[in-house]
Amino acid sequence: MNLDPPMSQDSLLDTLRDSDQPGLAAREFLEAGQARLDEAFHEAPITELVHGRARLVDRVLIAAWSLFGLDRFSEAALVAVGGYGRGELHPHSDVDLMVLFRDAPNPEACSALEGFVAFLWDIGLEIGHSVRTLDECVSLAGQDITVATNIMEARTLAGDDRVRADLAVLTGPDAMWPNDRFFAAKWEEQTARHRKFNDTEYNLEPDIKNAPGGLRDVQMIAWVAKRHFGADSLEALVDAGFLTADEHRVLSKCLESLWRIRWQLHGLTGRNENRLLFDHQRQLAERLGHKDSDANLAVEQLMKRFYRVALALSVLNEMLLQLFDEVILRAGEPENVRPLNRRFQVRNDYLEISAPDVFRKHPSAILEVFVLLAQNPDLKGVRAATVRALIESRPLIDDAFRQEPAHTALFMQLLRSPHALFSQLRRMKRYGILGKYLPEFGRIIGMMQYDLFHIYTVDAHTLLVIKNMRRLRYDDQRDEFPVACEVFYRLPKPELLYVAGLYHDIAKGRGGDHSELGADDAIAFCQRHGLTNWDAKLVAWLVRNHLTMSVTAQRKDISDPDVVHEFARTVGDLVHLDYLYVLTVADINATNPALWNSWRASLMRQLYLETKRALRRGLNNPQDKQDWIDETRDDALKLLTERDHDPHAIEALWANIGDEYFLRETPWDIAWHTEALLERTNKEDPLVLIRESETSPGNLEGGSQIFIYTPDTRNLFAATVNALDSLGLTIMDARIITSADGFSLDTYIVLDENGTPIGNDWPRIEYIRKTLTETLKQPENFGATVSRRMPRRHKHFDVPTQVMISNDIVNDRSVVEVQTLDRPGLLAHIGRIFVQFELLVQNARIATLGEKAEDVFFVTDLEGQPVSDPELCQRLQATLKQELDDYSKTDPMSVTI
Repeated sequence: MNLDPPMSQDSLLDTLRDSDQPGLAAREFLEAGQARLDEAFHEAPITELVHGRARLVDRVLIAAWSLFGLDRFSEAALVAVGGYGRGELHPHSDVDLMVLFRDAPNPEACSALEGFVAFLWDIGLEIGHSVRTLDECVSLAGQDITVATNIMEARTLAGDDRVRADLAVLTGPDAMWPNDRFFAAKWEEQTARHRKFNDTEYNLEPDIKNAPGGLRDVQMIAWVAKRHFGADSLEALVDAGFLTADEHRVLSKCLESLWRIRWQLHGLTGRNENRLLFDHQRQLAERLGHKDSDANLAVEQLMKRFYRVALALSVLNEMLLQLFDEVILRAGEPENVRPLNRRFQVRNDYLEISAPDVFRKHPSAILEVFVLLAQNPDLKGVRAATVRALIESRPLIDDAFRQEPAHTALFMQLLRSPHALFSQLRRMKRYGILGKYLPEFGRIIGMMQYDLFHIYTVDAHTLLVIKNMRRLRYDDQRDEFPVACEVFYRLPKPELLYVAGLYHDIAKGRGGDHSELGADDAIAFCQRHGLTNWDAKLVAWLVRNHLTMSVTAQRKDISDPDVVHEFARTVGDLVHLDYLYVLTVADINATNPALWNSWRASLMRQLYLETKRALRRGLNNPQDKQDWIDETRDDALKLLTERDHDPHAIEALWANIGDEYFLRETPWDIAWHTEALLERTNKEDPLVLIRESETSPGNLEGGSQIFIYTPDTRNLFAATVNALDSLGLTIMDARIITSADGFSLDTYIVLDENGTPIGNDWPRIEYIRKTLTETLKQPENFGATVSRRMPRRHKHFDVPTQVMISNDIVNDRSVVEVQTLDRPGLLAHIGRIFVQFELLVQNARIATLGEKAEDVFFVTDLEGQPVSDPELCQRLQATLKQELDDYSKTDPMSVTI
């Protein structure tokens, strides 16, 4: 396929000179040439397209140089630098140029240059340009490593090439930035760049150019190779012995994969975009030929491919830079070599094999590498040559290798090691060993889930779960995880927890229930690794039930003793509870850092402690609700009488409240509410109390409590949640209780926009109290307008509303579960619908999981009874689905609720 520009150099120049509108002619030339390249995308190698785009732009620039008479000036050159200097351009890449003069240009040359540059902008080229003399370039290059790097890649497009050649000599390693300083500076530059992306290849919206495993990491290798070896291509590193033929093939394929993504990304966005934003991922997957399947969306297939490429490039970059470090920075340094055992030695604090054929003669050494690193925390890592040998030895890991008792024993030894388990598992994954040893793990490497809840790929999340488990061994974690740290130390076999962590999500992307499929895989692992039947059953149970505790805590009313008892029956004993609690805490923290907040922490602790009490009491001796209520009343009364409040006044106030209040509130909060009600002087206005939950002893709420006492009205819930939303507060829990005399005693647990309690910001607390008080004086008239924008990322997710309605016969109420796209004003909108259907909200559990809201409402009719009319339930379900789906498509800046 002929991808040359559609017109020769001379013909293009003649066309521009003969045209009344040379800018239009040049633009049409570029558009025609780009159209030919785009048409060839699915047939031609991407390297030809990238270089073809550079040749296309070359033609225009060279013609324009002559068109504006710049070829008349001696000792001046038009020089391509940066990626363009390498002859690489994508459809909207910046065209980096330097106009180089030996001496300062005269006014006539400056005037011609102004016309030249304006012409380039007019024809639509995104140029980055500089005009410099030879001396200026030399001075700048000596001060700035980026300038020196750009010059190193320069090529002359038009004019006097001798000027550029002289510049190359004056800025070469013999004149400035000798190889060791150049390498050290570029390595430091890469380290700082990686840090901006949290040193991970696995970002939700990765930057394919600058993030770890991106195009810059390939260029880093090329820059060092060119500076030190004079290599004009990565292939030259094969001849120099720094890259094997297989590594070069992998490097080339990875580079081509990133180029294909970038080419289509530029075409899709019409600009120099290098970020794989959610805005573009779906369309990009379609452009690149991916199709949805039963197991994975097309976009998930695209991102899995990208993450695997980024990981491979990161490993090659890491290995080659370590080799360069040995040759460039540490050349001539004395070597300290000491034997570790017959197969391994330590060279300058890095582990290496004692002979090139160690892995071939002793395949078990492939796993022994990581055991030794875990046993010797003073080691800095694996020497690059040994990393290469490890990677080359991966084909030795077959079914026979996996079944070998010596090898399974080594892997279990690693899981039981006292140090750096996470680091070694992560290293095993990066070098491709873990995915070979556990093929089921290999299938999830790079797998992403297209949502905002799971912000890591499945493999990265899995290893973070292990990391979180290991963190619980340290004293500095006790403030954040007091119960989990204590429980962890009681676990009889922590390695069983790690196995459950490895397998809890192992079956994602296969279709079916990943918990059940993962449990089967876990059983097979345990049997292969010689664990007892009891151990295997425990691990499989943990994998099968790894979501049970979080679902119970976040979606059910755990102040209800029946809910706690049912969960205790599922767990069965304290050992299973302990393992499941630690797994759940580690899992939530590894899913999304924003997900673990003081509220969710308190739910987990509360469910754990209440279940522990239930297990000690005995599964055949459940807590009686009336006993619970009486105990709570007695404890609250004792607190109040100790503060000199009249018991008769207290009992009179409590007479019309009802038992549910004492079932669902703690003694400390009841005392707080009661004291304020007894002491208030203005009984006409709503009472609004606000405080941090941790100020009440024994209370595990973990957020800011807002208590409201006001006459009950049908609009009360909708008006309250709308006001809280307008105040920038996130509702985590709502307890709505109506007394016999028609008053509502409502408790809301809220966090601010950062996922933390409000704190002791008293002016803000007073503003919240005043806003709520004014709103609740006339709740039927709240009619506010939501003006906060829907977050950008949310707009690209289609979350069809799902509504499930059931009846809680034990508690005489209906349960309405709503899953829908999260957006500003959602709760108030749902509240309006409940008002429309004459339903009262008695309780609510609010959960936001990425872009999805999963809220549970416990409602009754106006008589306090569950909704028993099937037709009414169907209409409620249909209305919620239709209005919330329509609502998610409206302009978020003009939503009136």
